[in-house]
Amino acid sequence: MTKEKEPITDQEALAYHAEGKPGKVSILPTKPLMTQRDLSLGYSPGVAVPCLEIQKDPSKAYDYTAKGNFVAVISNGTAVLGLGNLGALAGKPVMEGKAILFKRFADIDAIDIEVDTRDVDEFVNAVKFLGPSWGGINLEDIAAPECFIIEQRLREAMDIPVFHDDQHGTAIITAAALINAAHLTGRSFRDIKVVVLGAGSAGIACLELIKRMGIRHENALLVDKTGVIYEGRAEGMNQWKSAHAVKTKKRTLAEAMDGADMFMGLAAKGAVTKAMVKSMAKNPIIFAMANPDPEITPEDVRSVRSDAIIATGRSDYPNQVNNVMGFPYIFRGALDVRASSINEEMKVAAAEAIARLAREEVPEEVSAAYSGRKMEYGAEYIIPSPFDPRLMTTVPVAVAQAAMKTGVARKPITDIAAYKKELAARRDPTANSMQHIYDKVQSAPQRMIFAEGEEEKIIRAAVHWRDNGFGQPILVGRVERIQDLMKKMAVADYQNIEIANAAVSGHVDKYIDYLYPRLQRHGYLYRDVARMVKNDRNIFASCMLQAGHGDAMVTGITRNYTVSLENITRVIDPLEGEFLFGITVIVAKGRTLFFADTTVQELPEPEQLAHIAVKTAQAARRMGHEPRVALLSYSTFGNPMRERSSRIRDAVKVLDTMKVDFEYDGEMSAGVALNREMMSLYPFCRLSAPANVLVMPALHTANIAAHLLQEMGNGVTIGPVTMGLSRPAQIAQMNATVSEIMNLAAIAAMHAINQQSKAAKLPGKGKKAK
Repeated sequence: MTKEKEPITDQEALAYHAEGKPGKVSILPTKPLMTQRDLSLGYSPGVAVPCLEIQKDPSKAYDYTAKGNFVAVISNGTAVLGLGNLGALAGKPVMEGKAILFKRFADIDAIDIEVDTRDVDEFVNAVKFLGPSWGGINLEDIAAPECFIIEQRLREAMDIPVFHDDQHGTAIITAAALINAAHLTGRSFRDIKVVVLGAGSAGIACLELIKRMGIRHENALLVDKTGVIYEGRAEGMNQWKSAHAVKTKKRTLAEAMDGADMFMGLAAKGAVTKAMVKSMAKNPIIFAMANPDPEITPEDVRSVRSDAIIATGRSDYPNQVNNVMGFPYIFRGALDVRASSINEEMKVAAAEAIARLAREEVPEEVSAAYSGRKMEYGAEYIIPSPFDPRLMTTVPVAVAQAAMKTGVARKPITDIAAYKKELAARRDPTANSMQHIYDKVQSAPQRMIFAEGEEEKIIRAAVHWRDNGFGQPILVGRVERIQDLMKKMAVADYQNIEIANAAVSGHVDKYIDYLYPRLQRHGYLYRDVARMVKNDRNIFASCMLQAGHGDAMVTGITRNYTVSLENITRVIDPLEGEFLFGITVIVAKGRTLFFADTTVQELPEPEQLAHIAVKTAQAARRMGHEPRVALLSYSTFGNPMRERSSRIRDAVKVLDTMKVDFEYDGEMSAGVALNREMMSLYPFCRLSAPANVLVMPALHTANIAAHLLQEMGNGVTIGPVTMGLSRPAQIAQMNATVSEIMNLAAIAAMHAINQQSKAAKLPGKGKKAK
């Protein structure tokens, strides 16, 4: 287990939400609106035609509107996170966050709706009357017991799925974990004695679901702040608690825990003691899910019960119970069959699918990110990682099949194999890959040199690097200047942030003696090199990296890419037998494209283009994409024939001789490479689908295209990622955000980890310089 770090500061959280367009969501049109004809089709008079069709047949709304892939995240803000009743408006950032999770994990469009009332009737009516807008409703952060009434009444009144995630999402993931914990300890649900601490929405929903799955009523004790909920208790009771009252003489949590097989906590930090755990049955199952701090820590459990299976709500312990494994995929399956509700059978199917997934072999891309953990079915792996890409092709299928079996599916799926392929196509692995990179770095922290240490963005990135456990940041710059900036930025904690100043560094002479022989025949005197090392932060930082006084480096926000790369390559060589080039990754409109070379080679020769294609395909595959490489040109397969196009055709011939393991073809225009319909005009084309790796004919076209998409595409850019350096250095763009700087730092750190791993396999290698 890694030590829990403070992930963000208040200032960073506010800056994240305010940067660019305020908030986290926007609406983009899916149809062209460029001409009068487009306007006539999209609005009056053309829009009248689908209106009339929907009037005749309401199900046509799924064909002619966004309803079928549209979920509303609705709250009144009465139970926002663990903060209590903040009100509808204050809860909006959470609801926007939930909306982007739907998109990120399941490609579902979602909109947040904040209803400013605590009155149940008003809330129900507001949602009910707006209901035709959406294909499903996710209720969120509504206080108990009103949440039970609201959900039940809306389910009865509406013919679309209504799902309170705080109840059922938690219950489904918890049930999945319990299925496997019971399996590992040789228990049957029928015989398990359970204690549930917390009689709010989540606790009661968890108890109801596991009872449906086999836990016997008399074997389950529900405990709230007052104590055990038993038959005849009057204090603090309501109808939902009463439904779980049992005949028992036990009155306290300690008494309930004595001899219990399982503890399920949805309460508060420190509610459970070591003595309670010690009194439990053999091989106890302990799910301490209070956030941010569990009812009892795994360390405390282990100190008295080495035979326990433990789960928490935290990512820094094994077996994290995280709702994101559930709600996006449950809605995905429900929407795809146009389910009228999410019933108990669909919830059980989701839990069982998640449990089965944990018993399968873990994909390399997931296990690589958790190198410090045993990613194999067992006591420390009873539920999958929230970032397991197989969730998208597993849980929706199980939910959809359960919906069809129970008769709530209005559009049954006839070809499950084809449906799985559709689901896989919806999943963009790029975000998963970046998360895996961050997780890998967290498990093997790296000393990151930030060359432009006197810039606010860089200081924020450095603090973020430290606070997330990615390693020690090293800021290059003047100590007084950096510390003054930190004070202005309200960075109170300077611990574990090193400041490296060339003016006082004891390594300067060593750096000069290394660099002078490299540059003396390139017009530089010794004093020129000395001035460079002492005054140029990129040169100084590169010397630090080359000497092993840091593990990786990032720069770029104060100088353009070409100047920064020139500085770095004065100190650091390319890898033997390779040359430098850049890859820019752009994620927009549900697609990820890899552009190369966007930074270095002005007019690559055929052999260079082939090399760029191979290396970029490898990078795409490392990020979870099966590469389909298009070598782009103005012409397409000889039409029109241009002299310059021969370079591209020759590059294809070079690839033909290399026996590569990915699809490629060219020369072709971008229109053919990216458009399935256009590509179909060339049946001999070797690409099975539109390209995701675009090898550009020249630096000018590559750089311009990438920047145009970045500025106009409303997407996410990673890079440019510098390829081919012998040491891990990356160069950010001058307008890079803190997030973009962090991404490049993580990529550089990953490069360092790979180098260290290779060096460790060689005798006498792999130790970091001191």
